[in-house]
Amino acid sequence: MRGNAGTTALIVALIAAEAVSAADRRPEGVTLEVLRAIQAGTNYLARTQNHDGSWNNMGGWGTYPTAMTALAGTALLSTGSTATEGPQSRAVRKATEFVVRAAQPSGLIATPAEEGRSLHGHGFALIFLAQAYGMEQDRSTEQRIRNVLVRGVRITERSQSRAGGWLYSPDNEGDEGSVTVTQIQGLRACRDAGIQVSPTTIKNAIRYIERSSNPDGGIRYMMSQSGEGRPPITAAAVATLYNAGNYDSPLALKCLAFCDRTISVHSAGSLMWGHFYYSHLYLAQAKYQRGGKEWGQYWKAISQRLTSLQQGDGSWMGDDVGTSYGTAIALIILSLPYQYVPIYQR
Repeated sequence: MRGNAGTTALIVALIAAEAVSAADRRPEGVTLEVLRAIQAGTNYLARTQNHDGSWNNMGGWGTYPTAMTALAGTALLSTGSTATEGPQSRAVRKATEFVVRAAQPSGLIATPAEEGRSLHGHGFALIFLAQAYGMEQDRSTEQRIRNVLVRGVRITERSQSRAGGWLYSPDNEGDEGSVTVTQIQGLRACRDAGIQVSPTTIKNAIRYIERSSNPDGGIRYMMSQSGEGRPPITAAAVATLYNAGNYDSPLALKCLAFCDRTISVHSAGSLMWGHFYYSHLYLAQAKYQRGGKEWGQYWKAISQRLTSLQQGDGSWMGDDVGTSYGTAIALIILSLPYQYVPIYQR
């Protein structure tokens, strides 16, 4: 009897120790509710992936498979899966193969149907593939990804406007803020992965962001246009400035203060132009980079808000774009404390 009692006590102790260990593996502030939301969201993405490895918007407007697949793939990487490890490894592998196949000889990463507005997706694809490249264990696949990244960087460099920004496709003459920030982040991700990136391209792009700013810290839609700053683009600008290493930038602090005045965790609001998920995708990155009390307060609010917005099937409907988009962004935000993806690490 004593032996049985001792065995039972040992089992109870082991179970308790395992429970403590599991809790320890959760970063500070990541509650069980957040963990369950992440698991449900990743399961939703895996269920809704197309046979060719892509995602579409799932209920939203338009069809941008490269952008949706890159965002969803980045979300799965953010939750700890890679192409060879993790519960969603198969989905990551298929997503990687789809984005690599989408790369054109010119370097543009886009399907033919997206070519009219391709650079958003191209930028997201650079981010995704740069992260996947660093985690790839198959040498042949690694080389294929590298070749796509090298060509992708070159076309981004060639398509930069004289002012330092980018517009919707490589052959467009002009520039605007939201496309510009995706190219800067894509270039930063590639540079961190060991791909050569022109310092002049980055310098001119940061200068474009600076010249698009208003005295109140808001970033305009286009540098060449006057008008009020747009909160979503301003949030993206802050994250971009931090990505470029400008952590002590006075402009970044002004932009962040503008975001604090105009972006709400609790409501999309008219000032946010209806881009709740887009705004917080970037604001969360900026807050996480700053860390400390400011991050802690923001994290508590945004994690509670996102878990409350999750639908019964595990998805999030994002900005009327679709559930692939919303779910990917929500997962990226909720997974930031895990620091699985280099581009989002402190």
